[in-house]
Amino acid sequence: MRFCDLVDELAARLTAGRVHFGHGMGSAREEALALANFVCRSGLWQRRSLLGRQVSPSARARALRIAFLRTSRCLPLAYLTRETWFAGMRFHVDKRVCIPRSPLAELIEDGFEPWLQAGGPRRVIDLCTGSGCIAAACAFAFPGSEVVATDISAASLCVAERNLRRLGLLGRVELREGDLFAGARGKFDLIICNPPYVPTAAYRSLPREYRHEPRLALTAGADGLAIASRILGDAPGYLAGNGLVALEVGEAAGALAASRPELPFFWPSLERGGEGVLLLRAEDLAD
Repeated sequence: MRFCDLVDELAARLTAGRVHFGHGMGSAREEALALANFVCRSGLWQRRSLLGRQVSPSARARALRIAFLRTSRCLPLAYLTRETWFAGMRFHVDKRVCIPRSPLAELIEDGFEPWLQAGGPRRVIDLCTGSGCIAAACAFAFPGSEVVATDISAASLCVAERNLRRLGLLGRVELREGDLFAGARGKFDLIICNPPYVPTAAYRSLPREYRHEPRLALTAGADGLAIASRILGDAPGYLAGNGLVALEVGEAAGALAASRPELPFFWPSLERGGEGVLLLRAEDLAD
């Protein structure tokens, strides 16, 4: 069997299984490509020369087993392969953490230009770090910065530590167990977070794939604003004079803007898609 034939077979099975795509995958074919690439370890599978390569029977059998679990249990692919990609880096993921998919990756890779001063932030804090993907991406994007990453979940910090160790970043990123800013000291030039923002009632109607993720990392009270509102309330005490707050609040964006009409949120356009990312400068929070 050729690689391209395996992709076609997997895409057909995923389509027939009526699974939900939303953990960084937009379609059955995109997910089939990722799965075929995982079992074959083929690298740049986009190239035509690789699409025609032969796939071993054992690799095909493994791909079909994973596809069966994907469709029969509605498990996200990343939990079955135990890996996903964020900001060009590979991360280990399992059910202790949400699967990285934040559009904040685009802004990090662009250095938050033009909102941050030239040279990048001196100190960064990533709240609700989960797998550590945002903290790791910031450490790579801003090599001269000090990065602190916090999470209330000790289990998720174990995953973050594993990822940071593999990426050689344990010396660059300080992990702290605590609720948001708990234990943080000093001022930060960038406060960044992808907090929980799903309203409690809405959680029950999410596709099954999302309900395999830690509920603690998804839900945030009746309106989905419990965590984001706390961050905005506490941020002035931790934000440097020329600092920036960057939050992803997804579908809660409208409700958050309505709840804080005095704040001039900026919602940047994202070339790779995604919505609900807000930016707020220190001087706007201080007014």
